[in-house]
Formats: sequence, structure tokens, C-alpha cells
Amino acid sequence: MFVAEHTSNTEAEGSLKVHNSRAGRPMRVTSDGKNLVSHAGTALLAELADRSGLTDAMSVAMSECGISWHTHDPGVVLTHLAVAIADGADCLADMASLREQAELFGPVASVPTAWRAVEASASSELREIPRAVAAARAKVWAAAPPGDSLVLDVDATLVRSHSEKQDAAPDYKRGFGFHPLGMWCDTTGEPLAAMLRPGNAGSNDTDHHLELLDQAIAALPTEYQIGHDVGDAPQDVIHPILVRADSAGATHGFVRGLDEANCDFSIGHPIDGRVRDALLLVQEEDWRQATETNGGIRDGAWVAELTGLVDLASWPEGTRLICRRERPHPGAQLTLFDTSEEFRHTAFITNTDGGDMCALELRHRGHARVEDRVRTWKDCGLANLPFESFVRNETWVACSLIAGALLAWSQMICFDGALAKAEPKTMRYRVLHVAAVLAHRQRGITMRLDKTWPWAKELADAFTKLRTAIP
Repeated sequence: MFVAEHTSNTEAEGSLKVHNSRAGRPMRVTSDGKNLVSHAGTALLAELADRSGLTDAMSVAMSECGISWHTHDPGVVLTHLAVAIADGADCLADMASLREQAELFGPVASVPTAWRAVEASASSELREIPRAVAAARAKVWAAAPPGDSLVLDVDATLVRSHSEKQDAAPDYKRGFGFHPLGMWCDTTGEPLAAMLRPGNAGSNDTDHHLELLDQAIAALPTEYQIGHDVGDAPQDVIHPILVRADSAGATHGFVRGLDEANCDFSIGHPIDGRVRDALLLVQEEDWRQATETNGGIRDGAWVAELTGLVDLASWPEGTRLICRRERPHPGAQLTLFDTSEEFRHTAFITNTDGGDMCALELRHRGHARVEDRVRTWKDCGLANLPFESFVRNETWVACSLIAGALLAWSQMICFDGALAKAEPKTMRYRVLHVAAVLAHRQRGITMRLDKTWPWAKELADAFTKLRTAIP
């Protein structure tokens, strides 16, 4: 009985399939491939730079840099650098991924030549480069209009430096490095302006916020700037602009500047003593359930307006103060007031007149997306400032803004669905780093994408859409 049972088990084990324990398949590897390129999708960004007029405008912006160039135009060099940053480069040496594929990108400068282009960028060039980007943006927005109104988000971030660099300084989190400030167009997902600042720069520096606002408005197409210069009448505004910021932007000078520029604002307000006193006066029936973007109810969150309970005379006329309370999530940092009330409180001020306070709170909550903008900015060159000189790092930051703009423009014009909202890392994996074969024909070069790649059709269609939108 025992022997028969043992035989039966042995036969069963022999009939089982053997599982493959390898992560890859054995193969023979050679280095004799021909006409292959590995960053075929990145050529879309280079072509977008050309068709939008960015490359030509960058050439003009760098025309007075003071260096005699024989082979490589400095404007083209910096455009290639921006394309490389969008492709994932975090130093000049990474431009080799473009330089070794001249059939896709044309003649790309060597690292020493790219260094000279960065070094030649001084204050005048750093003023002209944003104008070049703005001219290209006007052409892109003409092909893919973002809508009648715009939402701009402001935020700062910390960039750590692991070596001595000019103007690097200790920051408020006991680190060492820089504290750049940026502004993004939430409507289109693209960066508009940025300031590279020492690590000890203040989070609520009014002058920096106002300068950044001027740069961001100047970065918009002319039609979107009308009515937003100081002294313009509110009725002159063609495209309304909403500017959002956290409590670091709640300075009287910055908010006054927004009001003078005929911009709506939605700025975080600290829960100070005046706000706490007002909250104690709010009746329970005054709290209304917060809402979600789909129109549903936000569970465990309520909104109340405190405008009549707090003295707002120091803010522009028509300023409103709105507060949200919510049940704290696990791990939330609470003040003693929050602990006693058993709710976490946040507040913001706005000059939007007549809007439903729950809708205004939902609109302000959208400012949280700026954290994603900052993260993707760091994924597009900001995480590593590669130079010792502050001005050279400013040039690097300017190129990182171009890289972010190129990615956003390509998504506005060339892609739909998930790819239209994908972050840089996903775009690189699915689109930019696609391999292809270049077929040389009498009428030119044909780029043949791998038909088994899941996003090959989307990339092929992207080139068609770009050439249709911007001939």
C-alpha cells in the first residue's frame, strides 16, 4: 500500500511543468547593428522647438553673447541642452545621447562647446531667453488654445547642494543649497517663470513674489497680458488670471500687487489668533459640507466664511476669508487649537466676488497640484545644479524651464488620454526613449518604430499632429 502510494506521487511530480526561473532569455549579443536610434521619441521635442520658432528665437537671444562661433550656434546649443534635459539629462555630459545620433538631431555640440555656451550666458542673455520662450509659446497656444482664463500657481522648493557652490546657503530645514521660487500655468501644466535663490532666501519675500509675477505675465502671449499691467482698468482684461499660493504668499505687498494687476487671487492664510477667535464665533449651522471635483460630498470636511468676523481692512477691498475644517488624517500635525477643537483647520483669502464658498474652497484646494509641478521640475533638471557659478546655474534653470515647456507643449498638441497628462518619467519610458530604425530613401529618411511597442502608434500620430498644427 505504501509503495503504490509513493509511485503515484512520483508520477504526478514528473508530470508537472517546470517553471522558468530566468528573468531574461539567453541570446547572442553583437555590436554591428546599423541605422538604429534609441531616443526616437525625443526627436519630437526637437522638431517642436524648430516648428514653434523656439530654436530661431534662441539663436537671436544668444546672438550678442560675445563669442565667435564657427560650427555651433549658441542658441541651438542651449536648445539642444533643453531637449537633453527633457530627455533626462542632469549634466552637460548627458548631451552625448543627442550628439551620437546626428541623423535625428543634426550636429550637436560637444561638452566643451556646450560649456562655453552656458558660460557665455550673462544677465542680458538671461533676459532674452524668456522672451524667446514667450514668442514660441504664443505660436503653440495659437495652435492649441488653453481657454479663456488661466490659473497660475506659485511655490518654492529646496534644492540641496553637496558641494560648495556660489550663493549656496543654509536653509530653514537645516540643509544647505538653494531655495528657488517658481510659477506654473495650471491650465496647461507648463512652467512660466523661476528664480534661483540662495538657500536662506525667505519663503514670504514680497519683492521676489512680485518679480516672479512680472516674469510670469511677461511669459504669456500678448493677448493674455492685456489688462494685467499696473494701471490697466479691470474692464480691459480679456483673459482673467487667477493666482494661487500657500500662506507664504500672504503678504500685503504681494496681494496688493495681484490686485493692481487685475488678477484674482486665492492665497493661504495662517490660522492666527484673529482667525481662531472668529472660529469660536461660527455657529454649527454655518458650516457647509465641502465638495469634490465630481460634484460629490467631501466626507469629513466643512467650509465656513469668516469675512464678517475678522478685520480685513489691511487687505484689498473685497477680500474674503474662507476656512475649511476637516477630521485629521492619521499622522496629521495639529496645533493645540486643532487638538481642542478635534478638527484640522486651513484658511485662505480671495477677492473673487459672488462665488459659492464651497466652490471657491475646492478651487483653492487645486493648488495642491503645484507639489506635482515642483516634483516634475526637479525631474527636469532642477534636482542637480551642476555648476559652481550662480549665473551658470541660472542658465541651467532657464534651460530646465524650456525642457518643461517642450514636454507640456508636446502633450497639448500631440497627445490625448493618459499621455497628455503623463509625468516626465512616464513620457521618457513610453515615448521619448523608443527605439527605431532609420530607413534611407531617395525622398529622405523614414523612421520606422517597432510595431510591437504599445505606444508606437501614439508616437507616430504625434508627429502627424505636430506637423498639422504647426506646419
